[in-house]
Amino acid sequence: MANMIPISTVTVGSGGAATIDFTGIPQIYTDLLIKVSTRDNLAYSWGQGYIRFNGSITGYDGRQLYGNGSSVTTATGSGNWGTNYALAGRGTGASTTANTFSNGEIYIPNYGGSYYKSYSYDGTAENNATSAMAEIVGGIWSNTAPITSITLLTPSQTWQQYSTATLYGIRKY
Repeated sequence: MANMIPISTVTVGSGGAATIDFTGIPQIYTDLLIKVSTRDNLAYSWGQGYIRFNGSITGYDGRQLYGNGSSVTTATGSGNWGTNYALAGRGTGASTTANTFSNGEIYIPNYGGSYYKSYSYDGTAENNATSAMAEIVGGIWSNTAPITSITLLTPSQTWQQYSTATLYGIRKY
């Protein structure tokens, strides 16, 4: 049995924010879970969401599977994704229906151990039934340091007001 304990919630205020940050993450849990509800200012329907651990800009790799109801696509980390940060979801973009947000979960097992850190993301972004994107991502950060801070970012974009992320610590009994 596991017990989820909320550690911190960030809600983006007026004017938006380039990042959503969690710092000073306590090392008393076995795993971490982040629940997100986001919207970005990208002119397209779906902006990318990324994650960075401990401010590191190296050592990320991942695989992605996403679909929109008519096609399915896979991708592997390359360019900035896989180098400067890890892929972790989608933000519903500015061209979608107003006040519509994506939602998803980022799971990080064994975040405090002295071995490479894996993570997974699953979530959806939608446009009030006119279109939707479902996505799963699996990745790894090739670093043995315990995770003490997490940044959610959307490069060249801004998280819009009311975007929210909650960090939970998970204790396994």
